[in-house]
Amino acid sequence: MDPLVYPEPARIARHFRRALLDSQRHEDPYLHWNLQDVLPESVCLGIISLPILPLLIDDCGGVRDRDNSKRSFFTPDMQARFPVAARLAEALQRPEVARLAGDVCGFQAEGSHLRIEYIQDIDGAWLEPHHDVPEKLCSMVIYLCTGPDTADWGTDIYDARKRWVGRSSAAFNSAAIFIPGENTWHGFEKRRITGIRRLLEINYVHPSWRDKDQLCFPGQPVSIG
Repeated sequence: MDPLVYPEPARIARHFRRALLDSQRHEDPYLHWNLQDVLPESVCLGIISLPILPLLIDDCGGVRDRDNSKRSFFTPDMQARFPVAARLAEALQRPEVARLAGDVCGFQAEGSHLRIEYIQDIDGAWLEPHHDVPEKLCSMVIYLCTGPDTADWGTDIYDARKRWVGRSSAAFNSAAIFIPGENTWHGFEKRRITGIRRLLEINYVHPSWRDKDQLCFPGQPVSIG
């Protein structure tokens, strides 16, 4: 039995909305937002305590989709198994959350679908510079890294010529949001990972998203009310 008690989705939604309203907007090298204290602490602890082992890899090839069957999405099945996954998915599906995200970040949330992936990178993981596919209407990473070396585990950011320009913070329970476009180059330079680099990737995706088995609510598009 899960020993943690999680807030109701409405409370998680209020917490997230507050973080989004307090977010810092930046325009260099492309438009993005940084958030702090994104989720209630018990939700963060519940996620990093999930009994899901990280993938053992020799080399990921700089991409995440080499074997989608081994990735961890907050699907209906996972939500049925893990209450914290269900609570978070229900919170981010709520109309007031999706509406505010669309208003702040400038994308059409109505009719989109929620996609949440739990990622656990271990030493050897890296991501080549890339920009997300346009079917991702909004991309957010929530960092759940713990340990002494995690300050250096943020996302690497590149300019339009794919030159490295900086690295986001990977502070625990912080987040970065951007709207995918041809100039939104980002990745993860290969470097030592001592322990596990944990994060959530959260997307609102276009109805044409092909991999329906990755969605939180495949038959239930987002409504902003």
